[in-house]
Amino acid sequence: MTDITAAGASPLGDRTVNRMGYGAMQLAGPRVFGPPKDRDAALAVLREAVARGVNHIDTSDFYGPHVTNQLIREALHPYPDDLVIVTKVGAVRGDDASWIPALTPSDLTRAVHDNLRSLRVDALDVVNLRVGGIHEPSEGSIEEQFATLAGLQRHGLIHHLGVSNVTSGQLKQARRIAEVVCVQNHYNLVHRDDDALIDELAGSGVTYVPFFPLGGFTPLQSSTLSEVATQLGATPMQTALAWLLRRAPNILLIPGTSSVAHLQENLAAAALALSDEALTRLDAIDNRGDQ
Repeated sequence: MTDITAAGASPLGDRTVNRMGYGAMQLAGPRVFGPPKDRDAALAVLREAVARGVNHIDTSDFYGPHVTNQLIREALHPYPDDLVIVTKVGAVRGDDASWIPALTPSDLTRAVHDNLRSLRVDALDVVNLRVGGIHEPSEGSIEEQFATLAGLQRHGLIHHLGVSNVTSGQLKQARRIAEVVCVQNHYNLVHRDDDALIDELAGSGVTYVPFFPLGGFTPLQSSTLSEVATQLGATPMQTALAWLLRRAPNILLIPGTSSVAHLQENLAAAALALSDEALTRLDAIDNRGDQ
């Protein structure tokens, strides 16, 4: 059994979590919409994750919608004392499974209360304000939106605040309003637009959580990655996760899956050691991912 503590732990707000966490998005149905095909299997994944030492779970009430939060509650409530559940607000789902921005003060307030109710908690551990598009951020002020969440934090409904899919400028706006404990942006072995931001955040003690760490809806493709993985006796996806853990000490991982076997495979990356040669080869992969 893999000891995920091999990857170390890192602060997340006033809590400390293992750097290998779990993202619950894939527990919902196809296109992150509707119930899972196998509810028992979804519950088993959550319970196995916690049994293996995962104490950082990423979710949102707009996954499903409501599905993943309900599964987390059914599988894990009452929650372990060390478990940190990070949720996000900023969208709702249409009847056609579309993703609709929901960023007015009333939208955000409603979303926070929806998450509280679905997870059955009195206060949310961490709430990320999710803005931008599906993959990349877009320019624009987030001051009103983040101030709304800061107000809910002052009322005791949220312990810590984060931002997701933001530009450096938007992060600065948020930090003028309230403390930001984590940034969740698109980043992986072949998509490194946030290199400078990661280094900046590491210097100031802010956690960085890459979404789509394995490519998201389009899995990572790279001949170099495959070759290095073969030399390590690992899978390409395990190798890509191990590279992220080496990239910076403030990076926390939340790879998602709906399979216990795949979960175990992902968690094994916590103990995968990259040689200097392997790291050099992986660092040289460009944004096309085909080197």
